[in-house]
Amino acid sequence: MLAAWEGGGNVPPFVGAVRQLRARGHRVRVLGDDTMREEMEAAGALFRPWRTAGNRTDRRPESDLLRDWEPKEPGGGLLRLLDRITIGPAHAYAADTLAELRSEPADALVSSDLLFGPMVAAEATGTPLALLARNISVFPIAGMPPIGPGLAPPGSAAERAMAGQAAAWFAAALAERLPVLNAARAAVGLPPLADALDQPRAAALTLQATSRAFDFPVAALPPGMRYVGPLLDPPGWAQGWISPWPAGDPRPLILVAMSSTFQDHAAVIQTVLNAAAALPVRAVATLGPALAGTALDVPANAVVIDGAAHDPLMREAALVVTHCGHGTVMRALSHHRPMLCLPMGRDQNDNAARIVARGAGLRLPADADADQLRAAVAMLLDDRGFARAAAVLGQAIVASEIPDALTDALEELTARELCRAAA
Repeated sequence: MLAAWEGGGNVPPFVGAVRQLRARGHRVRVLGDDTMREEMEAAGALFRPWRTAGNRTDRRPESDLLRDWEPKEPGGGLLRLLDRITIGPAHAYAADTLAELRSEPADALVSSDLLFGPMVAAEATGTPLALLARNISVFPIAGMPPIGPGLAPPGSAAERAMAGQAAAWFAAALAERLPVLNAARAAVGLPPLADALDQPRAAALTLQATSRAFDFPVAALPPGMRYVGPLLDPPGWAQGWISPWPAGDPRPLILVAMSSTFQDHAAVIQTVLNAAAALPVRAVATLGPALAGTALDVPANAVVIDGAAHDPLMREAALVVTHCGHGTVMRALSHHRPMLCLPMGRDQNDNAARIVARGAGLRLPADADADQLRAAVAMLLDDRGFARAAAVLGQAIVASEIPDALTDALEELTARELCRAAA
C-alpha cells in the first residue's frame, strides 16, 4: 500500500512506483487525494481517498491545503508544511491509514516521507514501512547542508556557522511540534518519542527518488537510505507539443517551465517573457494546472500553453528557465540542458545549489527584473561551458542509475519480513 498526498511534483514519482510494482506482478493500493485517482488507477493501482485527513478533489489554488506561497518570512513555507501536512494532521492521516490496514492488511506500506501519520499507523499495526522521498532528503544527513536556504557544502567558518544555524532552526521547529506528533501516537496506543525525527528513522527503508550523482556527497548514508534514481513519469495533465515555428528556425528555443502547483508565480513567468522579448530566441512557457488560462502579455517570439509534455520540448530547447522543482531539474539534466534557476521555495533553493555547484546553470532570485534575466539567459546561451557541465552531470546521473532499484528494495523488505514471521 502507498500513502501519498497532492503536492504537485511528488505525484509522478508515486505513479512511477505503482507502474514498477505492477510490472513485477504486485497488487498495489494507493491512499491519497482524489486528484490522484485517475493517474493511479491508469497505472494499475486500487485507489482509496483520504477521508478523515484533508482530501483535495481539484488542483485549484483555493483547495491547496499548504498555501505555502503566503508566508513571506524565511522558512515560513517549511513551517506550513510541518503544520498542515507532515505533523499537524498526523492524527487524521494515521486514522485513515490505520482503517485501511485493518480492513485489508498490506505486506508493506510505502509512505511519502513527508506524511508522519501513515508512519504512525504502520508502527501501530506492525506493518513493514518504507518511505519514498521524491527528491533530496528533507531530513538531516551528517555532512549534508541542511535543506531550505540552498546552501552548498561549507568551505569557511562563516558558511559552517550558517549551516549550523539553519540546522538548529529546523530542529527547534520539529521540537516545538513534537507534542502534536506524540498526541497522534498516543491515540493509537504508541509511546511518546523524544525526537520527532525518530518517527521517520523507524522506517526500514528510505528510498530517495533522486540520484546520488546529483546530490552532494557524504561519507555515509543513514541506515536504510537508498538512492533509487529519479522517477520521471509525465503528469497526467501534460499534452502533446506542436511547434508554431518552421523547422529551420535558427533561433534557440527557451523553455520556461515553472511549478505545476500554485506558487503565485504568474508575475515571474511574465518577467521572463519580457526578458525574452528583446533576445533573438524563441520562448515557450508552460503554465501547468495551477495557472491554466492565466492571461499574460505574450511577445511575438513566444507562445504560452497550459500544459505540454516537457520531454519533446527539452529535446529541442537550448535552455530551461525553471523554478527548480526536482522533476523539472532531473528531466532537464536527462536532456543535458543548462538551467536558469529561479527558486520560489520548497526544495527549489537546494536543487539550484546543486546545479550551480556543478556549473550546469545560474541562480537568480525569483523577483529578478527583466534586465537581470535577459543578461543571465544571454550568458547561458553564449557560454557553452554551462551546456557541457549539464551534459556531464546528466550522464553521471544516468550512469549511477540501477534499473528497478525501488522494486528490488521493496521486494527485499517484504521477503525479509516474511522470513522473520516464518521463524
